[in-house]
Amino acid sequence: MGNEREDLRGDAQATVPIDAFPDPILGYERREESLVVVERNASCERAFESVSVGATVGEWLTAATNVEDQSLEKLRSALADGRELDTTVDRNEDDGREYRLRTLTGVDESEDADGFLVVTEEESTQSTDVAVDRIASVISHDLRNPLDVANIHLRAARETGDTEHFDQVRESHDRMERIIQDVLTLARGTHVLNVTTDIDIEGVARDAWATVETESASLTVVDDLPAIDADPDRLQRLFENLFRNAVEHGSASPDSQTRQDAGENGREEGSDEGGVEVRVGRTDGGFFVVDDGVGIPPVERERVFDPGYSANGTSDGTGLGLTIVERIAEAHDWTVSLTAGSAGGARFEFRPSSDND
Repeated sequence: MGNEREDLRGDAQATVPIDAFPDPILGYERREESLVVVERNASCERAFESVSVGATVGEWLTAATNVEDQSLEKLRSALADGRELDTTVDRNEDDGREYRLRTLTGVDESEDADGFLVVTEEESTQSTDVAVDRIASVISHDLRNPLDVANIHLRAARETGDTEHFDQVRESHDRMERIIQDVLTLARGTHVLNVTTDIDIEGVARDAWATVETESASLTVVDDLPAIDADPDRLQRLFENLFRNAVEHGSASPDSQTRQDAGENGREEGSDEGGVEVRVGRTDGGFFVVDDGVGIPPVERERVFDPGYSANGTSDGTGLGLTIVERIAEAHDWTVSLTAGSAGGARFEFRPSSDND
């Protein structure tokens, strides 16, 4: 797989000149024990006047950053060995900002440069949200996988003429779109709420269910849900993520209490025996979403809202679904609690924060 990925990058990605990139880029050559700057784009010249052709990458890092000697040696070693690099270092100014350093492929081959380094300026995660770095790591890894899958199948389609590979490309693109939407939801935070009064929870929940690949799962919504003030789009996203989490991680028991509850309140049409069942109901001052799946162990319940959390490490999700659920709840000034359902599944309860004062 490693060689296939290396070949893939060489064949499937068109090369472009470094001056076409808006970010500062410097090209370096390996000379004995040093990495010497042999070219740079216009953006790099404007941002780093001290980076001149003939200087070493180590000299630039020492002058522009607060990198320690040990870390500097690790960076130089990684670049010298041709390893992929994506890291951050503090600027040499006490302004709470960092430089992100990452290697770049897919640019025009150079007669001189053995590699290229992209340098971008970013807010330090220490001075903003400490979860940002974890989210960035999740996104970096999760986007790389579907990109590789899409490129592999594009290459296979080109070589074999088999159009079935395009289905895999489409699925990869869908996954990337989902990751992008997750990031946008987190980035917008509480700033883009469009609250509407007396929202029909049942209608929003059923609309959300229609957007999720539910397979053999079924939904029951009780008919006495309260009307609430909420952003309907955000509320639908909350339900979508909870439903997707239940379907992807749940494994229903045939005689579960949720299934019995569904029988009392009316089975959702189209449900199949054996699939996880999800129920939306009323709780004191708010609402709950419960499933009859395998549930979440008590020791894990405080971690499920952390960015990148995955119960088994094999989900096709981004690891941000429940983080987004918590952020949407906070934006509406709701509390969210996670307990076990009566059948052992996961039960998420939402209440106005004022009810807990």
